[in-house]
Amino acid sequence: MKNKDFINKIICADTLKLLPEIESNSIDVVLTDPPYFLDKMDNNWNHKTVSRLTNYCNTIKSLPPGMKFDREQGKRFYSWYLEVSKEIFRVLKPGGFFFSFSSPRLYHRMASAIDDAGFEIRDAFMWLYTQNQAKAMGLDHFINKMNVDEKTKKQIKEKLNGWKTPQIKSCFEPIAMAQKPTEQTYLNNILKHEVGLLNTNIRIGNNMYPANVFTVDSINELIDKTFLLPKPGKKEKGEYNDHKTVKPLAICEYLIKLSAFSKNAVILDPFVGSGTIAVAAKKLGKNYIGIDSNERYVKIAERRLKEIDEGIKLGLFAAQEKKQKNFQLNFQVV
Repeated sequence: MKNKDFINKIICADTLKLLPEIESNSIDVVLTDPPYFLDKMDNNWNHKTVSRLTNYCNTIKSLPPGMKFDREQGKRFYSWYLEVSKEIFRVLKPGGFFFSFSSPRLYHRMASAIDDAGFEIRDAFMWLYTQNQAKAMGLDHFINKMNVDEKTKKQIKEKLNGWKTPQIKSCFEPIAMAQKPTEQTYLNNILKHEVGLLNTNIRIGNNMYPANVFTVDSINELIDKTFLLPKPGKKEKGEYNDHKTVKPLAICEYLIKLSAFSKNAVILDPFVGSGTIAVAAKKLGKNYIGIDSNERYVKIAERRLKEIDEGIKLGLFAAQEKKQKNFQLNFQVV
């Protein structure tokens, strides 16, 4: 099939089955947030089952249940993502960029898979935030089940007070930045394929040079001045959107602006979820291809994109772009 059959569409399909149908050397940028095989976040976890487990999710709101540590998860993720990365390598133009969000614990597996597929790992972005749920567990529940007297249980609890399972509060998300090798020089590549360089006209914080750290939440004067992106609007996600890990549009737009040179650039998200990356591409006037195996999320993504169409017709995003430029030029720390 030709790419025209996929352009500006969200396709409900298994990514590894659909990617081979996309033309080689035809995609400008791949930006995605893949399932990490952590906490049942693979392609097979059932949305309705997860949603019913409300008590657990009140504690761990950002992830579906199933946080048991399993060393084999990383190995399975690596093997699977290596196959995905090989297909992404094939479809990207020479010099094309591949941005992939990751869990901190699995970043090394993800980056190794991308590297082994033939990409050059150029950098790693860090999405910094302060608000997140601590996931470490105390051991009182297990101590209570010990076959010892109550006095001993109390002594053990006092001895282990504050000591919990090895899970630090996670306050950043890494994003691999990989690049398919260029043809000859960067100059030759950008003139031939219209991809391969980064746009340093894009600014962050107080009109600062683009950085590999960003935040969408105000933290303090120095951090905000250097790394702050516009805070996501309240309606950005959509009240109907119950996807567990929706990414801020500002971050996705930032990465697309940095890397997509051509006016007709095609942005591919092989795990599009509720469609944030496709929405970002559309807002920026780029083409997109979205793939996801979850029919529910495909419908949510299509609804969000329809709302973007309506916003474009009303000229809302031109006003937002002007507001963002003013944000960077007139940045003040409160």
